[in-house]
Amino acid sequence: MTTTTITDPTDERVPVRRALTPRPESITGTVALLDISKPRGNVLIDRLQVRLAERLPGVEFKRYRKPTFTKPAPDELRRQIAKECGFVIEALAD
Repeated sequence: MTTTTITDPTDERVPVRRALTPRPESITGTVALLDISKPRGNVLIDRLQVRLAERLPGVEFKRYRKPTFTKPAPDELRRQIAKECGFVIEALAD
């Protein structure tokens, strides 16, 4: 198991140690594409969806959007994504 050190820019006195989540061999089922509401984020996700659909035939893509990029996704949105999808790709652009 690989361990990664993540440094929190708000407090570096004690680095947080976390193990990476194991990655699956393949992507199947439904993938959430989360637009965090930054300008042109939808353009990035549009292109990403086209490219991924070419490489992942049979995978369904569902689109979601955060109300604002300045705050974490609302709990209700996170629960909905977790219920409906097996994977999440979060993208932003300016």
